[in-house]
Amino acid sequence: MKKTFLVALAAAVLAVTSFTAKAENPTVGGAAMYANKNIIQNAVNSPIHKTLVAAVKAAGLVDTLSGPGPFTVFAPTDDAFAKLPAGTVETLVKPENKDTLVKILTYHVVAGKITSKQLEKMIKKGGGKATLKTVQGEDLTASMSGSNIILTDAKGGTSTITTADVMQSNGVIHVIDTVLMPN
Repeated sequence: MKKTFLVALAAAVLAVTSFTAKAENPTVGGAAMYANKNIIQNAVNSPIHKTLVAAVKAAGLVDTLSGPGPFTVFAPTDDAFAKLPAGTVETLVKPENKDTLVKILTYHVVAGKITSKQLEKMIKKGGGKATLKTVQGEDLTASMSGSNIILTDAKGGTSTITTADVMQSNGVIHVIDTVLMPN
């Protein structure tokens, strides 16, 4: 009897924990994102990141972003990629442009798991700006505009985090509305 009760209690705790973990993560494009899945596993289920997933595959970064990390990924939506000049994405995913594609994609990744609250604290501590070193090697600048976190790239372009703190087993994704460009 005691063993049955403990098994039932353990199952109930597990169910509540699973539900809580699921409820805390925001949806992306209406799709559930699971904190126990990695960046790639969640990204392929996002209906608004089809271009990003295709680009990550073309760049050969699937294994890296499926790895242990942790990584902070600023993930441009399909609409963000659509803002690029016509033909840009099609050109970048060609095998002969893999190095350029890798450079652009890794510019959207920072080592470590940085939540929006941590970013806000870094910005405050930095007097209104925080510098983030990307995996690509160049810096991104984070700042605030009202309650929005704005990222400024090496060329002066800006992107807004539209969905923050999508937790992953190997980091965190922040959805952004514009593709960031390195030098």
